[in-house]
Amino acid sequence: MTTKLVSCVILDLDGTLLNTDGVVDKVLKIVLSNYGKEWDGREALKIVGKTPFESAADVVQDYGLPCSTTEFISQISPLFYDQWCNIKELPGANRLIKHLKSHDVPMALASNSPRESIEAKLSYHDGWKSSFSVIIGGDEVRTGKPSPEMFLEAARRLNVEPSSCLVIEDSLPGITAGKAAEMEVVVVPSLRKQSHLYSAADMVISSLLDLQLEKWGLPPFEDWVEGTLPLDRWYIGGPIVKGFGRGSKALGIPTANLSPEGYSDLLAEHPAGVYFGWAGLSTRGVFKMVMSIGWNPYFNNKEKTIEPWLLHDFNEDFYGEELRLLIVGYIRPEANFPTLESLIAKIHEDRRVAERALDIPLYSSYKNDSYLRSSHE
Repeated sequence: MTTKLVSCVILDLDGTLLNTDGVVDKVLKIVLSNYGKEWDGREALKIVGKTPFESAADVVQDYGLPCSTTEFISQISPLFYDQWCNIKELPGANRLIKHLKSHDVPMALASNSPRESIEAKLSYHDGWKSSFSVIIGGDEVRTGKPSPEMFLEAARRLNVEPSSCLVIEDSLPGITAGKAAEMEVVVVPSLRKQSHLYSAADMVISSLLDLQLEKWGLPPFEDWVEGTLPLDRWYIGGPIVKGFGRGSKALGIPTANLSPEGYSDLLAEHPAGVYFGWAGLSTRGVFKMVMSIGWNPYFNNKEKTIEPWLLHDFNEDFYGEELRLLIVGYIRPEANFPTLESLIAKIHEDRRVAERALDIPLYSSYKNDSYLRSSHE
């Protein structure tokens, strides 16, 4: 696959840089419950990437609400504004903005959201607004995405040819708009298990952590260390539960599984992929650990799971014991494999990468984190 070299980047906001999906779910659940309806997420595919008016119209029609689209918007808008302060940036978003800014790569922000809404969201993320040379809201053009008008206007204001722009999007309307503007398009699908729908993009990646800017002639990230990407550390813990039975049976790799119950927000926050760090068992000590988060496409999980592999040979099972994990870095995105053998080989390669990396002072110092040794309250 060949890609054009570009000189500037145009970014979407909701779902690309900011994790707005959870806020949308929360607000729609509240408002629909007032009508005796239950938001079940079935409209997620239809409304992702559309203008707020179009999204609201879809919900009103599909749920048979006894109100106009305008009335519905008047009900949900105040709730959304109350939530903007709670929206977290998606993994890799801050890293990407800082990187492009430090290398003087011109950036535009082009979103179907109204300009006022964009400004409100940006105000909670330090340094973001000033990083963009151009910001365009859906109410500043005649037609939003999937029309290319917004992207073409961004290129005009950046004073560049559309063909020299790289668009980074999360939705089908965004892809359609970017390609209609004759720009290069990378998509990070908001709907993770629907990636086959995004084939019109020039490249599909599972998260911004996997973006390789050098493929478009842009300055590459230089923060990878020994095949790993250092992350702001995060913690998770709970009793070890029985997994799918395949860790030891099919793979010969005994994972110490955690129940996903109670971790839905955390699972939604972190992209599917392979991570590593340290694992603490209160009665056994602290061990190196490599971990997958995701649906494990080879086995086609129905739900997103957390499957840590403690890199130590234990003589017995320890179901029910309290496991504490400290995640310090990222190795690769989740992938599908043609054969069980190729999956097993990749998992063992992940183990080697994690074991080697955890000997580096950058990561080894976290072995002494008090969280790993404290008993669960």
